[in-house]
Amino acid sequence: MFLRIISASWFGCGRRVPRESLRNVALGAARQERHASSSEGSLKKTELFDFHRQQGGKMVEFAGWSMPVQYKDSHISSHMHTRQHCSIFDVSHMLQTKVHGKDRVKFIESLIVGDIAELKDNQGTLSLFTNDKGGIKDDLIVTKTDQGYLYVVSNAGCADKDSAHMEAKLKEFKAAGHDADLEYLDESLIAVQGPSMVQVLQPGLPDDLSKLTFMTSTLTTVFGIPGCRVTRCGYTGEDGVEISVPRSAVVALTERLLANSEVRLAGLGARDSLRLEAGLCLYGNDIDETTTPVEATLVWTIGKRRRQTRDFPGAEIIIPQIKAKTKRKRVGLLSTGPPVRQHTPILSPEGKVIGEVTSGCPSPCLKQNIAMGYVEAGFSKLGTPIQVEVRKKAVNAVVTKMPFVPTNYYTGQ
Repeated sequence: MFLRIISASWFGCGRRVPRESLRNVALGAARQERHASSSEGSLKKTELFDFHRQQGGKMVEFAGWSMPVQYKDSHISSHMHTRQHCSIFDVSHMLQTKVHGKDRVKFIESLIVGDIAELKDNQGTLSLFTNDKGGIKDDLIVTKTDQGYLYVVSNAGCADKDSAHMEAKLKEFKAAGHDADLEYLDESLIAVQGPSMVQVLQPGLPDDLSKLTFMTSTLTTVFGIPGCRVTRCGYTGEDGVEISVPRSAVVALTERLLANSEVRLAGLGARDSLRLEAGLCLYGNDIDETTTPVEATLVWTIGKRRRQTRDFPGAEIIIPQIKAKTKRKRVGLLSTGPPVRQHTPILSPEGKVIGEVTSGCPSPCLKQNIAMGYVEAGFSKLGTPIQVEVRKKAVNAVVTKMPFVPTNYYTGQ
């Protein structure tokens, strides 16, 4: 396994990877496929790149990587298969990091809003890197393992930014006499998502999946492959796992899973519409460094103890917003007529601009247009009638509860 250990003696800052909407990626798939040969050489490739091609994957640029947007199945077919059966997503482009040292919890808590100290062994949580102005630098999952380290997964589009941010803080942290180190993993990462996941994966595990609940993790063997970390989480709203697996074994594992007729490959297009139905944010679209957790309705990520100690970046801005409210708020929308896309203006019933759509698509499950975006706080109440401007025409919409489609996370009950 290739890895690099980051300590106070080495600090690099790479070029920031550009972010791009998954929806725009999907819409531009055909155009990018035609030009792939001229640009592909400069893109990073996961260990499954050749396998994707062999399986008919349409490869596009995403966050500096060549990734499959879809396969031979249509986007809608792939989306519905995940909801009804089981799909595999290659998410190896995401940044996987281990945080070592006796002060590892103190270190990560100096960068994020979550209460990691309160987690049980092998339990994880969604959290947020924040800046001094209260904005969200990235979202990430932190797992407190029983192996003496924290396991962190963050977004591919922010990998260079996140690593530079952690490294700069680590230098200060160690200079103050604290003990922590970073280890960047070169493992592959696949997500196995859908209601058939247990049926598909359980035969290959020595552990009982009924004991692995949502946001818990285990280091185990998967279909004879040792050293795999299986975490019960995902980005679809369905029951599922993410499996961190040695690169040398990821093709064999993927082929083994696909041998089950319940399983198909799925790409970025389906991943985007699935996460939107589940009401999940996409960094760079729905949250960014100008958005606070309170505006994004992500207050639940801020640990109760952390609200008292106020010792995370931007706390003096974020905490008062919890009680005082904010001028704008992230909401869900249902609309009629043409589909609503990112940057669509949101209007009051009188036609005044009150916000903007950050993500939108036709929902394959609901057969309605769904979207999320930010509106002035006075228009954020559920059921509020508003309008969206599509093709220079006002279209009726209504503020709606998210998730749009009920989630099916496994809690053990």
